[in-house]
Amino acid sequence: MGRKRGSGAGARPRAGGQRGSTRVESEVREAPIPGKVPRFEIPDWREGYGVVAGITGRGEKEPGRGFDLGLWSDTPVGEVMTRWRAFRRELHEFTAVALGSQVHGVEVMTLEAGQGWIQVEGVDGWITTAPGILLTVTIADCIPVYLLVPGRGVALLHAGWRGTAGGILGRGVDRLRGSTGCSVADIVIHIGVGICGPCYEVGSEVMQACGVVAEGRGPWHLDLRDRLTDQALQLGLQQITTSGWCSAHDRSSFYSHRASGGADGRMVAYIGMTGGDTGKRPALPLASNLIPE
Repeated sequence: MGRKRGSGAGARPRAGGQRGSTRVESEVREAPIPGKVPRFEIPDWREGYGVVAGITGRGEKEPGRGFDLGLWSDTPVGEVMTRWRAFRRELHEFTAVALGSQVHGVEVMTLEAGQGWIQVEGVDGWITTAPGILLTVTIADCIPVYLLVPGRGVALLHAGWRGTAGGILGRGVDRLRGSTGCSVADIVIHIGVGICGPCYEVGSEVMQACGVVAEGRGPWHLDLRDRLTDQALQLGLQQITTSGWCSAHDRSSFYSHRASGGADGRMVAYIGMTGGDTGKRPALPLASNLIPE
């Protein structure tokens, strides 16, 4: 399966925090989920919090580019929509699916009601306190950041280097606190599947934008998950895990825009609260207002 950043929950503890904090960040690998759709979920969140959170994968048996959910590609529309419908059926307990046309910015939208498929331009993050709404972002190296306040709300952020440098994590935390009335210490964060530092070669301007000194003549390598972890600690978050997968090293399971030279497909990261009544919730309608041009 390739290189992994850690071997499971609790691997490579990392001390951190402010004002003498002794909490640690640990690496957790998203676990593969059996079914027709290739996907991986954050262990224990469904059972422990009533929250479904994970990411789709490439798929070992899928033809061509695999289970590519990218909307803006040369792939025939019918093929893409068939895969999206399969994904929605797999998570049938959700009556609404939200997706933003991401622009590598810091705009975070709150969604508290909806039905079917909801697509909004220029959104790189989502928040909801309503069970039954599945928040999604597309990923192919950038980092999905999952936030949850147990029993009250969830958020999902798309963090590339621009979003990381621009403070999308801080904005997401502030908006989630406003929606749920929680304290920072209540928030659980998982920094998900994305490209690792050794695979992510960048220019000095990217290093500087993300607050890292570009020493020497380069090339430089930036670990976005480390930067996001540092930001989470500075914000006062205490319950932090990071993914043990690298989208580039583990291309047999995931897509990597950088490692493929721009030729790879797209995965979808997702999070939603089930409401604890998944058996009685109606199936998600297939009618959609998300039709690629």
